[in-house]
Amino acid sequence: MSEATTTDLYEVTMAMSYLREGMIGPATFSLFVRDLPPDRGFLVDAGLESALDFLSDFRVGPEDVEDFAAVLGRPVDELRPLLGLAFTGQVRAVPEGRVVLAGEPLLEVTAPMPEAQLVETYLLNRLNHQTAIASKAARCILAAAGRPVVDFSLRRTHGPEAGYHAARLGAVVGFAGTSNVAAARAEGIPAVGTMAHSFVEAFDSEEAAFRAFARAHPGPMTLLVDTYDTESGVRTAARVLRDLDGGARVPGSAIRLDSGDLGFLARQARGILDAAGLEEVRIVVSGGLDEYAVEDLVRSAAPIDIYAVGTRVGVSADAPYLDSAYKLVAYDGRPVMKLSAAKVTAPGPKQIFRRAGQPDVIGLADEDPAPYGRPVLETVMHGGERTRERATLAESHQRFLADLADLPHPARRIRAPAAQRPVFSERLAALAEEVRGRIDRELAAVAQAESPEQAASGSHRTTIR
Repeated sequence: MSEATTTDLYEVTMAMSYLREGMIGPATFSLFVRDLPPDRGFLVDAGLESALDFLSDFRVGPEDVEDFAAVLGRPVDELRPLLGLAFTGQVRAVPEGRVVLAGEPLLEVTAPMPEAQLVETYLLNRLNHQTAIASKAARCILAAAGRPVVDFSLRRTHGPEAGYHAARLGAVVGFAGTSNVAAARAEGIPAVGTMAHSFVEAFDSEEAAFRAFARAHPGPMTLLVDTYDTESGVRTAARVLRDLDGGARVPGSAIRLDSGDLGFLARQARGILDAAGLEEVRIVVSGGLDEYAVEDLVRSAAPIDIYAVGTRVGVSADAPYLDSAYKLVAYDGRPVMKLSAAKVTAPGPKQIFRRAGQPDVIGLADEDPAPYGRPVLETVMHGGERTRERATLAESHQRFLADLADLPHPARRIRAPAAQRPVFSERLAALAEEVRGRIDRELAAVAQAESPEQAASGSHRTTIR
């Protein structure tokens, strides 16, 4: 299936209409999140790199035209104007890994109208999903308070590609490893893993299972100790680990707790391990963890060394989607805006200005940043081609750390965070009023022509969000 057909049908019908009407002037679309989900004080921008890959390769081929015609039930010749359409525009975007807030453009596309319209669905899909996952993972890092967090999400994510993204984005925000072999290999992320309960059940005894595993994996290993009775499992693991290599220690080895009262069991296990002279053996916990559970365990001072998070983080269970939008803000040099109730947009190409200790300012793209702070959006594509090399995980991680350090403490809270709202620059606020006034006058003129009484009643005014 071509990525050109990975779109909503109305993108195709609108693009055809634009071509028929000769509307091929430059259009600027802004992609943003209207409001943060509950219990989110910030978002972490993600998905840009895969979005740029898509735009770089975007082209409508003969098979795509045939598919468009088939789903519309129209002759292929009628859809042929789309043939050969490729992305030739500019993209200004927030670099991956940076913190973003509600209403701030994650990216802005400027391209001939049919091109800018056809890529909408794919761009929203990429940035919506990956930003949601990266933001959830970032909260796990905050909750762990410096303790390592690793990704165990692959088996429960919404498809293998989503699992790959979860592993990669975990690394962007600082996860110490992933169980996902493909992502570990491709992205250079440390691979981590233990064993399943089925492995233990397959042997005649827990001890036989642990010793067999040790023979096959003589280096650092993690033994799963709660298949039957956790206390007995920890004692058995301690015996096996103590006996390795004639009593020599295996640095980096651990036990894993996967169920039950993890805080209580970790304390019990720590006591058993220490009594056996295995103070260096670490304790890993897993089993339905997310930032809320991790924070509770950390606050309880449970002796846990590593947190393995999976399902709830890989699907961002408490906030599995973002209220994202891709809206036209200018066409052929004319700023435009939407006035629908609760969905008002701001006109014109924009920029985010950021200064530590101050609210972000959303202004116009051509404004002088001096009064407001450093610009956040950067030109990442021009003439349909990337303007810079693909960002590395290390670069994205450093951006995240820098922005997180400047984020106010209330926004960083796991429970009941207080999200900052960006403010508009004076020029953007003035442009919004100007465009709103123009639209009001146009609507009044139409109403006057249809009904003088309706025009006299005035137009409904709404607030920009």
